[in-house]
Amino acid sequence: MRILTGLCLLLSVVLFTSTFSMAATVDYYAILEKCDQARGNLAGVTWTVSVLAKERGETNNRSILVRSRGFDVVAETLKPAQRKGHKLILVTGNMWFYKPDLSKPVPVSKRQKLLGLAANGDIASTNYAKDYNVLSTEEGTLQGRPCYIFDLEAKTRHATYQRIKYWVDVSRSVGLRAEFYSSSGEKLLKSAEMEYLNEINAADGVSPFISRMVIKDELMSDNMTTLTFSDPVVEDIPSHIFNLNLLRK
Repeated sequence: MRILTGLCLLLSVVLFTSTFSMAATVDYYAILEKCDQARGNLAGVTWTVSVLAKERGETNNRSILVRSRGFDVVAETLKPAQRKGHKLILVTGNMWFYKPDLSKPVPVSKRQKLLGLAANGDIASTNYAKDYNVLSTEEGTLQGRPCYIFDLEAKTRHATYQRIKYWVDVSRSVGLRAEFYSSSGEKLLKSAEMEYLNEINAADGVSPFISRMVIKDELMSDNMTTLTFSDPVVEDIPSHIFNLNLLRK
């Protein structure tokens, strides 16, 4: 009888522990998807970005109109006047550059994605949920807020950054900081810190939307770019704007 009672108690403990573990299981990929939505991964959204770039002692300003459908993106320069009409087009992870005097868009190489405006666009449009595997997670804090800290590895060798460390606000499911590493995972190349003071009317109600991103070049400490996001609007984005053959029309 004692043996039977002991077995019953043991079984109860195992079942309780199993049930508790299942209840406490966190869907980390769902969290990453929510983070991506707060940076533009929606069925259709437009916004304006003011870019303040400091590189090698020089300061440059741009105003850019961004139209996004998922992580397919067209970013068109509005100001300054001499760069008006310049575009970066990102479709299924591939990037092209276009300006009005080109006969056709020019592919942007993986190496070029590490530099200048292409680098900023590449980081701002990182698709964490789709393009990266979760190697591990831990809990921590950033800016006084409880966070999940993700260690992410690219699913393919074609990704610009093979490893990313990503801090996600537990309560709001938005990314607060990302560190972008070399393929070895040892050398920190760039970092980004994000704020979410904008809001959008998404399918599941009012949601936070990115308002500011500060991107730092960790190899050249004087190089820093601040992206200020304004006027986000959820709307239908036509397919033809992502068609590379129609850019001149």
